[in-house]
Amino acid sequence: MTTPQHPSFPPRRPGRGPHAEEGDGRTVGHVPVDAHGTRDGRHEADHGHGAGDGHGAGGGHGHSHGHGPAAPVSRHLRKVIAAILIPFAAAVVVGLAVLWPGGAPPHERTGVGFDRQTQQATVTKVVELSCQSVNASGGTPTGDTSTAEGSSAVQQAEGECKRATIRVDTGDDKGRTFDEIVQPDQSRQLHEGQKVVVAYEPSAPKDLQYSVTDINRRLPLALLAGIFALAVVVVGRLRGLMALVSLAISFLLLNFFILPAILQGSNPLVVAVIGSSAIMLIALYLCHGLSARTSVAVLGTLISLLLIGVLGSLFIGWAALTGNTDDNTGLIHGLYPSIDMSGLLLAGVIIGSLGVLDDVTVTQTSAVWELHEANPTMGWRGLYRAGIRIGRDHIASVVNTLVLAYAGAALPLLLLFSIAQSGVGTVANSELVAEEIVRTLVGSIGLVASVPVTTALAALVVSADRPAQGQGTAAGAGAGASARGGRGRRRKR
Repeated sequence: MTTPQHPSFPPRRPGRGPHAEEGDGRTVGHVPVDAHGTRDGRHEADHGHGAGDGHGAGGGHGHSHGHGPAAPVSRHLRKVIAAILIPFAAAVVVGLAVLWPGGAPPHERTGVGFDRQTQQATVTKVVELSCQSVNASGGTPTGDTSTAEGSSAVQQAEGECKRATIRVDTGDDKGRTFDEIVQPDQSRQLHEGQKVVVAYEPSAPKDLQYSVTDINRRLPLALLAGIFALAVVVVGRLRGLMALVSLAISFLLLNFFILPAILQGSNPLVVAVIGSSAIMLIALYLCHGLSARTSVAVLGTLISLLLIGVLGSLFIGWAALTGNTDDNTGLIHGLYPSIDMSGLLLAGVIIGSLGVLDDVTVTQTSAVWELHEANPTMGWRGLYRAGIRIGRDHIASVVNTLVLAYAGAALPLLLLFSIAQSGVGTVANSELVAEEIVRTLVGSIGLVASVPVTTALAALVVSADRPAQGQGTAAGAGAGASARGGRGRRRKR
């Protein structure tokens, strides 16, 4: 509040002195200003809104509030935060240096799944012909044609097939062509000029060394990525650009540290904790700046990640989840038997939760900072209550988002269980679904816990230095806040 003698945003009128219109700090609350632009010996820079601008009495224009952090904390609290985060960051750097793999270990290709030699190719010609002329079994199929197998056999015997000629565009056999028969019931039909991916098996007969395995989707994916990057930069501007840079760094850490280190035999949980911590520090500070507010979000994210790691380790072990549930994990285990597959599952839970955690902690911290700026007289309990009310809405939306994301990823699996008419208990008890349940619930518990933890940290930090903000009364604080709001410029966070 402001006193009647000193309105929070005084109009220009005679009697206030020649420097009142310039926002001279000496006119606000009668707080003495010395020759260095300080109040009672404390620099205005510590408060982020120095009216005198540090240029001496009467000479400033009151614009330094546009260059300091919003609702700054005391130097003592900054030292406390630094004492926690600097050793943590140093430990992350040491962990990166010790566990840095230097590349994935070599192995002989099995020719199975993703472990195949592939090249780029182009479909140069497609000719239709009778399936009877190319299929080995020339007889008319018999049996139940209402089944998928019977219907497929009929189509292969009586339908129209295609002979596609494919040209290899990369590798040692560049320019070589081969033919492939496309059955009428295949989901992937080829057409002339189409870009495809072909697998190469050197030990096979020459006519069978190459086969089409997939469609080349690089162009549409690259175009979509370009549209995404453009939208982020246009809307987010510098923040958006920094977000893209942090995203690129995250992918680099994932591809050059996390994945190769796990393949080298390092503990997947330790690798995931160090890698996700490095991603968290880089992404948050790069996107939101080196400030106390970002540091609080980092602390909240770190505590929540630790909770997710503990709960995940406990329930993955208790539920006896092996992490080896499909062809891909089976292939990984076959190629690298030393990898702890259950630890790999836990590493996936931690890394998968990190992105949503960043969103929650940054949002809650920003909410508390804005509440404090709107009402500087509010204590930490009031800030916490107001912030947690915002957080409850955030919890509802984020948990729903996480559950639906996992359900969407597992939709084909859920459809199979629905077709089999399995009961809910049977479906949930299967390891495939149990993994997703544990992944979803552990991540959701960490997200829910991050709201009160981050809100409490932010409320404590942002309100802890209120007694040090000048011997000022509530009137002086209100006047300063209103004057800052009236300048028409928004300060940096």
